[in-house]
Amino acid sequence: MSKLSLDRVLQSQGFGTRKYCRALIEDGDVAVNGDVVDNYKTLVETDGLVLTVFDEEWVYREHVYIALNKPANFECSRKPSHRPGVLTLLPEQFTWRDVQPVGRLDHDTTGLLLISDDGPFNHAQSSPKRHISKVYQATTQDPVTPALVEQLLAGVQLHDEPAPLKALSCVQRGEHQLEIVLEQGKYHQVKRMLAAAGNHCAALHRSQIGGLTLESLGLAEGEWCFLEQAQLDLLVPD
Repeated sequence: MSKLSLDRVLQSQGFGTRKYCRALIEDGDVAVNGDVVDNYKTLVETDGLVLTVFDEEWVYREHVYIALNKPANFECSRKPSHRPGVLTLLPEQFTWRDVQPVGRLDHDTTGLLLISDDGPFNHAQSSPKRHISKVYQATTQDPVTPALVEQLLAGVQLHDEPAPLKALSCVQRGEHQLEIVLEQGKYHQVKRMLAAAGNHCAALHRSQIGGLTLESLGLAEGEWCFLEQAQLDLLVPD
């Protein structure tokens, strides 16, 4: 349980600078649990707080945990260089909150991406020591063969890795389709493993992280949602 002045609350939620938040409050554009408050010094209880800003409701969150169904041709960077960044798919207030993509998907890779302003969470999710599995659907240029599946399960040697990398699971889903489960999260890992095994990755989609599936979230491409505690619990390895 904690109380903060209303301008600090708005700033913490990504509505802008302290000066801008104070102006919003004084102009009567902010309601606290349904009641308009025009004094920015008013102390408000953050537990269970619901803000209304410009007639849109926002539940107070100390940290935000977001799942995005990433489309192709977006970069997982706060400072994209050649294509739009994934943060442009979110409301502007999340940029003010300094949210970060958790790990990266290549610009042409689609699927489940986590985004948060919780630094320890981001670090834990990205750490190879956590052994958090990730499920990918890969479309191959050449037909899938039993030998390819066997190679990926046994391990392939990449030129900059000290030891072969192998899939936790690899299942053929079609003539040119593989479902690959990894836990290492190396740079371009699926694409490089397929290349080392003599094939080529024509398209890649991440469908699951830990026990959290994109299907369960019901997100269309480009859509996002907040993750609640029950969903966050699925990201913890067994």
